[in-house]
Amino acid sequence: MTLQDNFINPFTDFGFKKLFGSEPNKDLLIDFLNQVLPTKHQVKDLTYARTEHLGNSEADRKAIFDLYCLSESGERFIVEMQKAKQNYFKDRAVYYASFPIQEQAQKGEWNYQLSAVYLIGMLDFCFSEEDGAEVRHHVQLRDQKCRVFYDKLTYIYLEMPNFKKTEAALETNFDKWMYVLQQLPHLQNRPRALQERVFQKLFDAAEIAKFTPEEKIKYEESLKTYRDLKNVVDTSFEDGKAEGLEEGFEKGKEQGKEQGKIDIARQMKTEGEPLEKIIRFTGLSAATIEKL
Repeated sequence: MTLQDNFINPFTDFGFKKLFGSEPNKDLLIDFLNQVLPTKHQVKDLTYARTEHLGNSEADRKAIFDLYCLSESGERFIVEMQKAKQNYFKDRAVYYASFPIQEQAQKGEWNYQLSAVYLIGMLDFCFSEEDGAEVRHHVQLRDQKCRVFYDKLTYIYLEMPNFKKTEAALETNFDKWMYVLQQLPHLQNRPRALQERVFQKLFDAAEIAKFTPEEKIKYEESLKTYRDLKNVVDTSFEDGKAEGLEEGFEKGKEQGKEQGKIDIARQMKTEGEPLEKIIRFTGLSAATIEKL
């Protein structure tokens, strides 16, 4: 096994949890959240909560979050890292957000007052090619006059491929976070523009040479899964484009995407990934996956 990169890829499962999912690196997650959250909900401290949530009965489908945490003032934060497009991605986000809402229910007399819930998604893809160059999407419930109807449920999506700034163009801390998350596996050293203490700690945590042998093995496995998935998605998209030239571009692209999801599911199943994770990555039904 040879790891030639200096720093981990944060879009691997291992890399994401290494940087943001452990108590020693909690300050990294807090700083990142404070760059994407509104100023009224800045986080001073947080507590990691269990990432697996079950429905009201055993028959209900469960949800497994990448990260789930609570601020000291009660706000709930689901932080998700998504590698590839899937069917009903937005539906899944709404479904996931329902769990931290329901768990706030109190027995006995209760006035239904809720703490704010945020779902923050780091996307290694774009929702649509028509969305323009927007990096950050801030979504809330609004009425017909575009007035905020309910401000305690917020979805924040970061479309990483839309971030185009170079190191010289970085201005805000938000820019710096987007840049480091996007470029980390390609860097040889910490850039001069990222000299703040929080980024020094991030680069220390991300340096592969400092990993234990067990950590290196886990990261290599996680990196292989990420690269396999990305290769399948890219190949399927190109196949879809080629077929589209002959039989209609849109039809071919959709067929390519669907076959890509099946290929991804088959690959993940071969590598022993849990069913819930395969569903999450591909959007395929449990029945379809079990037949593969």
